[in-house]
Amino acid sequence: MSRDNYSYKKYQKELARKKKAEEKKQRKLEKKAMEATPESGQVPNDQVALE
Repeated sequence: MSRDNYSYKKYQKELARKKKAEEKKQRKLEKKAMEATPESGQVPNDQVALE
């Protein structure tokens, strides 16, 4: 009967955790970028005050 390779399982689990964290980081960056750029047709508040 073969034994489990716990170090390999731990390594795979850690890789999955890092991948998930990286995807979450990318989603946050994309969300922040979407909020930073104004929608087409909308005028930023600072430009409205100058007019």
